[in-house]
Amino acid sequence: MSPGNRRPKFLIGVAVILGAVIWLAVTGFEESKAYYRTVEEVHELGSGIAGQRIKVGGDVEAGSICWQEGELHFRLVQETSVLPVIYRGKDPVPDTFKDDSQAVVEGRVLEDGTLEAVKIQAKCASKYEAEYGAEPTDTGV
Repeated sequence: MSPGNRRPKFLIGVAVILGAVIWLAVTGFEESKAYYRTVEEVHELGSGIAGQRIKVGGDVEAGSICWQEGELHFRLVQETSVLPVIYRGKDPVPDTFKDDSQAVVEGRVLEDGTLEAVKIQAKCASKYEAEYGAEPTDTGV
């Protein structure tokens, strides 16, 4: 094979590989993009937000946490708005995730208004935060 025949094949191969890398980068970016919303905003937008990937923060409603067939069902609340959530993620649920805790969930809104979460982050309990105006303690480190 002459060197002249190899060059077009090489350039086509490079173009295919480069195109695949660009396509993977763009689709990966689109998949990871999630807008942060409050429970009230999701409630106000209604079915207009269905199918979108979002992050929602709110308080876990007391008594709403329930495991059903390997799925975690619970509700996030804010003021008078309620958002039902189904967690089908692979990661374990954080230890600090419990009734009346604050949580941020990420996923897609289903047609019925339920958020199908793939990630759950529980905010740290306030017992770990310093009191306002308290003097810092010396840990001796």
